[in-house]
Amino acid sequence: MIAKKLARGLLKITGWEMVGDAPAVDKAVLIIAPHTSNWDGLWVLAYKIAMGIEARFFAKHTLFWWPLGNILRHMGAIPVNREKSGDLVQYAIESFNTHDRFLLGLAPEGTRKWMPYWRTGFYRIAMEVGVPIVLGFIDYQEKRIGIGATFVPSGILEQDLDLVRKFYAAFTPRHAKNLSPIEFPPAS
Repeated sequence: MIAKKLARGLLKITGWEMVGDAPAVDKAVLIIAPHTSNWDGLWVLAYKIAMGIEARFFAKHTLFWWPLGNILRHMGAIPVNREKSGDLVQYAIESFNTHDRFLLGLAPEGTRKWMPYWRTGFYRIAMEVGVPIVLGFIDYQEKRIGIGATFVPSGILEQDLDLVRKFYAAFTPRHAKNLSPIEFPPAS
């Protein structure tokens, strides 16, 4: 309860408006975008705590030094070594299948650096497990952070990704130069 109040206070005194409600589902892939700065992680974690959202998320393994690693794990972080990450999609699918409640938060860009396109792992996970996709956002221009739409992927990739593109078109990142175009790799 204290952590929730502290997180709400931090967001309020720094001028962030919290939007939306915690996802009303037991299992979902929760994507948060745009992701262009380390600050995004701080604000998203504050929002997660303030809203009482019990989501797990991947974080680079180099952040897991003592005592930060213990704190991150307590907040739901799963360490990932990007150089030896293997198949994170398969790991996520197995995690969904072994838990009654599981929200997985992902940045579809996969990194805060510029990339030529967003990754589609979030979509593949949701389709494989049969869970909805929750669209979360961080908007530096309006200083708003929150949860928007929830949708069940139809299996028609381009149609669903177009919905995602339209949703995120309204939000401004911290660093526009790092903003990847909301394009996805060609389907193989």
